[in-house]
Amino acid sequence: MKKIKIGLLARIVIAIILGIAIGTFFPAPLVRIFVTFNGIFSEFLNFSIPLIILGLVAVAIADIGKGAGKMLLITALIAYGATLFSGFLSYFTGVTIFPSLIEPGAPLEEVSEAQGILPYFSVSIPPLMNVMTALILAFTLGLGLASLNSDALKNVTRDFQKIIVRMISAVILPLLPLYIFGIFLNMTHSGQVYSILMVFIKIIGVIFVLHIFLLVFQYSIAALFVRKNPFKLLGKMTPAYFTALGTQSSAATIPVTLEQTKKNGVSADIAGFVIPLCATIHLSGSTLKIVACALALMLMQGIPFDFPLFVGFIFMLGITMVAAPGVPGGAIMAALGILQSMLGFDESAQALMIALYIAMDSFGTACNVTGDGAIALIIDKMVGKNRAEQLC
Repeated sequence: MKKIKIGLLARIVIAIILGIAIGTFFPAPLVRIFVTFNGIFSEFLNFSIPLIILGLVAVAIADIGKGAGKMLLITALIAYGATLFSGFLSYFTGVTIFPSLIEPGAPLEEVSEAQGILPYFSVSIPPLMNVMTALILAFTLGLGLASLNSDALKNVTRDFQKIIVRMISAVILPLLPLYIFGIFLNMTHSGQVYSILMVFIKIIGVIFVLHIFLLVFQYSIAALFVRKNPFKLLGKMTPAYFTALGTQSSAATIPVTLEQTKKNGVSADIAGFVIPLCATIHLSGSTLKIVACALALMLMQGIPFDFPLFVGFIFMLGITMVAAPGVPGGAIMAALGILQSMLGFDESAQALMIALYIAMDSFGTACNVTGDGAIALIIDKMVGKNRAEQLC
């Protein structure tokens, strides 16, 4: 018989529904089992975050730096600028709209305690280094690898990256639904689940509208360069958009994105360079989601914040997103470190961030890859078809 494969999003949704459905009548001794698991898993997650940053960011920076030609620099700057724009768009929209949609409620750490229910036991797993140390080490190692002529250390770093990606895909992501189930079981048990769900629905609605606006804006800018109808340009990219909705992977959508970009008039050389590169470094949709979700959760908990705090967070997030591996939910895994170190997110807030992000993962990926086509249009016009090969 053929196995039925349930995707990560479906498993997260099932976990949330089950947690809400049985949380009202689950006896305390059984709730303690999931409180115990969540405590151990959150310790493992905190241990893993610096390793994830080191393993993914170092290789990503090394890969970008090794071909540091003029067109690479232009593409990277435009992609980073687009990512920053989406982050600030999300922030300013959030501070304008969210206060009227979200009422500050109980702190999430109180929710996670489930009315005083304690775990049966706890296991302490201290991380090898703090998040900022991991970031600086990853930047230093990545830049150093980019300048080396030898491949020995690069191969070791790539092997370490493969271990980290396998840890995410084989350990963390499969256990996430159980972790999310435990969080929502606790929230239902403590009577806080309704307010959390209302926040979820409102945030998802706002972010979906922002994604559509962002794509229209990106193609309007590209249309100014190529003097074409932005909606026709965007319309030709819809196969890439819907492919990304299904695959939840920018890398898996590259062939479709590449083909549709060529149909928009971009030369094969430019498209062949820009599209695979932007699949790694351009994550406007992902950044937009993370900023909006983080802002909403901070408002919900009554955590004070200001614009300078989010300026630093968005700039750092734009760099960290480069490390997102080609697995569903990879971007939020790479971002957990700075959510923790810069915004002070604890385990409960991180779990809700993961649940919110995964719920919209397909739409964020679709926004990312569709926007890649707009960047390719701009690069094609700026660089010129005849100069593409020599600039690479």
